[in-house]
Amino acid sequence: MKRAGKGRKDYPVTPDGRYFVSRARLWRCTDPGLDDSSRRAAVKALMQARRAVMTASEGDAMAAARAAVDEAKHRLGERGPVWWGDGAPDQGGLHPKNSTYAEWWDTLGPEARARGEAPRRK
Repeated sequence: MKRAGKGRKDYPVTPDGRYFVSRARLWRCTDPGLDDSSRRAAVKALMQARRAVMTASEGDAMAAARAAVDEAKHRLGERGPVWWGDGAPDQGGLHPKNSTYAEWWDTLGPEARARGEAPRRK
């Protein structure tokens, strides 16, 4: 499952495709069940909202921009209710070693683990 996005392609992705690891934390992947048109529209909205956050002054403009980011992330399935239906809880934000993915994390080579623990690229 490689639909983690261009910016995430080097990050380790859990075997079930639910999370990628960046900055030593599990981050929820985009819902693979989204049709291409919906996914593209949500990604476009997310990028616009992120640009608005960068250019917003304080106050209402910043709050509106952050709300737009949150809404787009919900549309993508990266926040809000989980997109999988097997009852597994959301483990986003956990270090892989402190999650049900600990065994998988231990099997990764040092290079892959380093990519998942490295700080965000600028």
